[in-house]
Amino acid sequence: MTRNGLPRWHDERVTQEQVTAPAESVTIDRVWTIPNILSLLRLAGVPVFVYLLLGPEADGWAIAILMMAGVTDWADGKLARMLNQSSRLGALLDPAADRLYILATLIAFVIRDVVPIWVVAIILGRDVLVGLSLLVLRRHGFQALQVNYMGKAATFNLLYAFPLLLLAVGTSGIAEVVAPVAYAFTAWGGVLYLISGIAYVGQVAEIVNDSAYDDTAFDSTRPASMS
Repeated sequence: MTRNGLPRWHDERVTQEQVTAPAESVTIDRVWTIPNILSLLRLAGVPVFVYLLLGPEADGWAIAILMMAGVTDWADGKLARMLNQSSRLGALLDPAADRLYILATLIAFVIRDVVPIWVVAIILGRDVLVGLSLLVLRRHGFQALQVNYMGKAATFNLLYAFPLLLLAVGTSGIAEVVAPVAYAFTAWGGVLYLISGIAYVGQVAEIVNDSAYDDTAFDSTRPASMS
């Protein structure tokens, strides 16, 4: 029995449903779908973006790639729902592309002195903490939590802040106009990114604690073995 007065198997089923996506919303065997192709194109743009930013410093082309990344980040999820093309691969590619863009952009920005290193340290520290929480979650037999709305909103803000930051450090007349907007997107994106990370860690801790409590309660109800 669990603390809710329900059989142990029932509580485990509910907990598993809370952690994993419903089975009917994921098509495991679909690979070459339009959303997946968009995510792959977004991933392919990462090394090109880094080269443009750090090599010839072609900021205009780098901004264009970042803008494309932001648009495809919105489009792949939208199309997956509209066309019923959700897939297990897509669920992995989308957040992977987002994290890779954020990581590559922040490192390049530090090298170009676009943002201070402490901003990068905070954001990357959040990702490390979430990654460790994911390992703990899987160690206890659960799959990764679904990306929440706050996390998506944070990624949206950051992906739109990055090209604006590039414009803000330029020498053109538009730099002064864009700078406040760029800093606002960066601040909101950074704060939401941290809050979503803290919320993720809190959810993981709650799931793990509930699982440990149920295990203890189940073991305590077993009849003593005969020696």
